[in-house]
Amino acid sequence: MNTSEKRFEKNLQFYKFCFYGFLKNLRFYEPFLFLFFIQQGLTFFQIGVLISIREIGRNLLEIPAGVVADAIGRKRTLVSSFLFYISAFLLYFFAESYAWFIFAMIFYSLGDSFRTGTHKAMIFDYLRLNDWKDQKVFYYGHTRSYSQLGSALSSLIAALLVFFSGEYRMIFLYTIIPYIFDLLLILSYPNDLNGQTIEFRKDKIWSRFKVILADFWLSFRKLKTLSIISNVAVYTGFYQALKDYLQPVIKTLALSLPFFLAFQDEQRTAILIGLIYFVVYLLTSFSARNAGRFANLFNSLHMPLNLTLLIGLGVGLLSGLLFKFDMLLMSVVFFVVIYIIENLRKPVGVSYLSESIDKDVLATVLSAESQAHTLVAAILAPLIGYFADLFGVGIGIFSAAALLIILMPLYWLRK
Repeated sequence: MNTSEKRFEKNLQFYKFCFYGFLKNLRFYEPFLFLFFIQQGLTFFQIGVLISIREIGRNLLEIPAGVVADAIGRKRTLVSSFLFYISAFLLYFFAESYAWFIFAMIFYSLGDSFRTGTHKAMIFDYLRLNDWKDQKVFYYGHTRSYSQLGSALSSLIAALLVFFSGEYRMIFLYTIIPYIFDLLLILSYPNDLNGQTIEFRKDKIWSRFKVILADFWLSFRKLKTLSIISNVAVYTGFYQALKDYLQPVIKTLALSLPFFLAFQDEQRTAILIGLIYFVVYLLTSFSARNAGRFANLFNSLHMPLNLTLLIGLGVGLLSGLLFKFDMLLMSVVFFVVIYIIENLRKPVGVSYLSESIDKDVLATVLSAESQAHTLVAAILAPLIGYFADLFGVGIGIFSAAALLIILMPLYWLRK
């Protein structure tokens, strides 16, 4: 059968899947999260600790969340996820102290842990039930395009919301609206997609912890596997810890430009952030779609991974230095390259792992990579924040990139 022929039906459920991703990605707060924290008087170190809590919490909570999901079914799991997200947004909105932000991050991590992989499993189940299993790539690709559209539009809508409200706090309330619609959309899914439910048992949580620890050890005891995981995880962790620093960099640029002087600082910042994030989402989508073409330029996949690692850390270094010396526009341009490279190298890294690792342990190794990049992000985030508080944002960015460049021989891939 020629799987290039799209023979699935674009029925009501297809559009429900599409609009799920579209609504989920209307995260209006995302381009302004760091600026909101700064406005609330948090130091960069405190923000870094919050990022660490989010990253570690997401991974640790996936284990009990998975056990609970088996017991309550996929629909209730996704509904629970969105209730956790909405609770986090309310905590952000009403936050009066640092403790509130910690609880908000924990609730957000719970939302992520309950959501991860659940909706994708429902899509694949739907394809199986309709005998469309061979259409996974096309069907999932169509639904993903709506998610990317949601991300791009989200930045523009968020910019308008901040521009007209003049503050960052309100965007958390606005974000609740599409999430409520998404929750109602999930409730309308057919019960056939709920999956099999298994009786909840507390001992399963510890059993899964032990399995993951064993998998982690299995993945890291082979030098080649360790090297590949480290190469992929280091840059992703660097990206996760650093990516939101684009916001204060853009704000500094916005306030330095002789435009829109009649507006408040938040409004001037909102205009530029909305436009730049819109472009970033378009560029990252383009780079992810063309990762295969990029990889085909090389004889072996270890070469593009090494090259993108070196370029990514190098532009991070330059972006920090340029910001330090008030070359703000170039700093933003180089910072955007960090985003592009993460989306370019991620598919290449997964492909290289799948080529280099026994298929029977591939899922285990991918899980270990996820744990590893979480650990890197959790270490780097407070470190960047500490140096940003002492010496400024530019040196904070520079320090993280410089440290990882110095350590590069440890995760430089050899054929």
